[in-house]
Amino acid sequence: MCADATRDPWPEGVTRRVLPSVDSTNAEAARLAAELAGPCWILGLEQTGGRGRRGRPWVSPKGNFYATLLMHPREAPEIVALRSFVAALALRDALVALTGLPEAFQLKWPNDVLLNGGKLAGILLESAGQGGRVGHLAIGIGVNLISAPDPSTVEPGAVVPVSLLSETGLRVTPEAFLEWLAPAYARREAVFATQGFAPLREAWLAHAARLGQPIRARTGTRTDEGLFETIDAAGALVLGQPGGRIAIPAAEVFF
Repeated sequence: MCADATRDPWPEGVTRRVLPSVDSTNAEAARLAAELAGPCWILGLEQTGGRGRRGRPWVSPKGNFYATLLMHPREAPEIVALRSFVAALALRDALVALTGLPEAFQLKWPNDVLLNGGKLAGILLESAGQGGRVGHLAIGIGVNLISAPDPSTVEPGAVVPVSLLSETGLRVTPEAFLEWLAPAYARREAVFATQGFAPLREAWLAHAARLGQPIRARTGTRTDEGLFETIDAAGALVLGQPGGRIAIPAAEVFF
């Protein structure tokens, strides 16, 4: 760890549950949603059915970080969804505090954290509700603390996965990492709750990977290419093309 690293105390009013093994921390959050009134971090030391975006399996060996923050937000669904950026910034905050390497960590739209250009962490938001309201929100976070998937298992053009241990030499346990992440998230959440998305948008853009450079955004069978200009007030990716700007609310990005 960084010799100068100091950790804030665990956030007040937030509980935690550490499970030796679980199918998926997001699935566990859904099961506990009606039981828990306040925010709760659910940490699985092992996942047997972890998943990423679009239902893809998330390889979950022991020693890596698998956790979900369960919340009961009251905002409209489109505001709730912006917490993917809150989580990404908090993840980067915790990683920088641990390593003392601010230049090493970047944010890849929409929901990844990169370390030295490789994919270190991913974020998956899942929610349930009715009548246009969100009943609960599960912010699932996976971090390759000690190992990463084989690069041959990722699709062509995707960012190669890396681990914190292989890139920095830092070995940290999932329990210890949660002690850093929970306060970091609470700080960013407080800004979101009091000031809205605008300051977080600016902070996210300050650490965005490939900003101002050509990228590809794939949605289903459609692929759009252009310059990554910004993200808008709704968190959508804004691409500059010869015919003008386009805003893409959801896609997979390739460099």
